Amino acid sequence: MALLALLVLAATGCATDGGTPGGARSGRPDAQADAAGGGQDRTGADGAPSSAADRSAGAPRAAPDPRLGRAAPPAAPAAEPALPPAFNTVPTPVADTLVRGTASSGRTVALTFDDGPSSEWTPQVLALLDRYDAKATFCVVGEQAREHPDLLRTIVAKGHQLCDHSETHDERIARLPQAKLRSQITMARDAILKAVPGVRIPWFRSPGGSWTAAVRGTAASFGMKPLDWSVDSRDWERGGADRILATVKRELRPGGVVLMHDAGGDREQTVAALTKLLPWLVAQGYRFDFPA
Repeated sequence: MALLALLVLAATGCATDGGTPGGARSGRPDAQADAAGGGQDRTGADGAPSSAADRSAGAPRAAPDPRLGRAAPPAAPAAEPALPPAFNTVPTPVADTLVRGTASSGRTVALTFDDGPSSEWTPQVLALLDRYDAKATFCVVGEQAREHPDLLRTIVAKGHQLCDHSETHDERIARLPQAKLRSQITMARDAILKAVPGVRIPWFRSPGGSWTAAVRGTAASFGMKPLDWSVDSRDWERGGADRILATVKRELRPGGVVLMHDAGGDREQTVAALTKLLPWLVAQGYRFDFPA
């Protein structure tokens, strides 16, 4: 009988070892792990201890990371790249009347340089302007702006102003469909703003002076006045520095806007003419101004 009682007691102990009635183990995997780990807390996916009770609370679990052998934290959503403030500015439409005069009255002149910037000619033009404390307007082609953003920053830092001169200097711009016309203007504008965020671009100059109501109106809708000229130096003809100088002297009147170039080809004659033109303008009592 004593032997039989001992056998009954041993069988009862085996049946209750699983901690549940009838000897059945919990089907929850982490309950099994708790039993294997002596009932101690384990490290959670974020490195903080987590108890079996915490893990059974029904909270969403992160996906297992096969490299670590444990749950990895959910990836944070990618942030949208921030744009420079100027790109978010809504332009204020302006009048689409062609500008051919200076902002101030009196004996003033506005020097304008097209097609740049150029790594060869723009620095020479800037150095001459510095010598006579002259300010000018640089009409920038988008392709050139992307190639020489440092020169755009230099131009602005020296107190000069910028003008949009289209993306590719397409002289057929007046015949382009509206969508392409807008693209020619906005791509150059955005190239300038990328180089010098927040800079003012008060004017648009059409390539070759090709103006129509559509070109003027589109530029004005983006807050840029259509900028023309009253004096064409004809430096693009490359007829010699003296001829360029003579043309400007003959055609200039107070309040005039002079067209010259600092890129778009060999501008050695332009630089040579400017060397003589600047001291002549000072001697004639002209003040350097910006377009209206």
